[in-house]
Amino acid sequence: MGMKGYNQGDIAWVLMSTCLVFLMIPGLGYFYSGLARSKNALSLIVLCCLSMAIVGVEWFALGYSMAFSRTGSMFVGNLDNVFLRGVLDEPSPVSKAIPDILFMAYQGMFAAITPALAVGAAAERGRMLPSAVFILFWSVFVYNFVACWTWSANGWGAKLGVLDYAGGTPVHIASGASALVFSLMLGKRTGHGEEDFAPHNISNVILGTALLWFGWFGFNGGSAYAANVRAVVSCVSTNVSASFGGLTWVLVEYVLTKKVSALAFCSGAVAGLVAITPAAGFVDIASSPVFGVLGAIVCYFSLKLKDLMGCDDALDVFAIHGMGGLLGSLLTGIFARKAIAGLDPDLVIGGGWLDGNFVQVPIQMADASAAAVWSGLGTFVILKTMNHIPGLAIRATHDNEHIGMDISELGSSAYLAHPPIEKPPMHQPSNDSLILTPQSTQLHSPL
Repeated sequence: MGMKGYNQGDIAWVLMSTCLVFLMIPGLGYFYSGLARSKNALSLIVLCCLSMAIVGVEWFALGYSMAFSRTGSMFVGNLDNVFLRGVLDEPSPVSKAIPDILFMAYQGMFAAITPALAVGAAAERGRMLPSAVFILFWSVFVYNFVACWTWSANGWGAKLGVLDYAGGTPVHIASGASALVFSLMLGKRTGHGEEDFAPHNISNVILGTALLWFGWFGFNGGSAYAANVRAVVSCVSTNVSASFGGLTWVLVEYVLTKKVSALAFCSGAVAGLVAITPAAGFVDIASSPVFGVLGAIVCYFSLKLKDLMGCDDALDVFAIHGMGGLLGSLLTGIFARKAIAGLDPDLVIGGGWLDGNFVQVPIQMADASAAAVWSGLGTFVILKTMNHIPGLAIRATHDNEHIGMDISELGSSAYLAHPPIEKPPMHQPSNDSLILTPQSTQLHSPL
């Protein structure tokens, strides 16, 4: 036993989990990069890396205090712990198993990956500097609020009895809802429906999936905040759900196309990982296949929604993270078990439907709905405001979009030092694109 009675094994496991979640962020960059066209591949990796640094500073200066200060309100924390004042070796605000400083570091990785998910909506037509500014303000005014009310002991969601083990609401539902609004406001990519937007590098997608899957053992396993049996159950449930999700999506694609698709496997695995996230430390391992199978099916058919909504969500953030997170939250209300939570002796829950606690699903729905509305409205207000600030309109010009974000925004390419630049075609964006351009200070949106 170490200082203040902490078990060094618990500290080592959560510290290792912090590193695993950190690894997911560049993994997400590679996943996104492979899904885009080659002329935009580097920009998406850079955006994810920028999110690590921007949120790293924000979380240190303000974010942790806003989300987890002990004397905050039911909606957001206060400024007691700004610049990590008073954050050191006392027990963390949500678990006595680890010190406050370690809990802060671990939760900081969740805070960093979430806006990276959301800003994927800017793929192939979003400018870098405004996207970085969006990451900062979204973290402050969206993520910190949702994390507080869901996870802080003072939060209204926590007091209501919401069950969210590792981020179904603050991470996946919040980023998915924001990505939907972001995509609608930003408008469709030039040439959408006319040009080939197929993923340029499936190998990068597979690499990104592998890094995400690997890191997810820290994302979910670390959320037990101790090296105990509940952490092991979380890791096993995570792996089983991802496996069922990947195979289910492959089978659906095979029935429709007669091809065993690598992209289908990757998409299904991520859908399974997303769906099990709010539930991994609350449900029997035997329930986890349901999360994987239903997660893959729901997310697959959610891809069709973006066509109905006229939305160009290039990386399918809403379909996989938004809808997968919503499904996982509702299924948690059904399959959560007192006995699994009870593997941690300091945790007592009412369980879900399987334990006769039939009010849990409405509670889960209330939390998910509030997060979706808050995240969507927050994204709208941030983008609307940025569009009226000179130089902060996110949509790239038509010519720069044709050249690609790598060269026009970064001055370098993922594959060539000086790739040839083609003359842009004489093509104007369609009227249904809701375009944010540096030349325009007006945001035309149907919302």
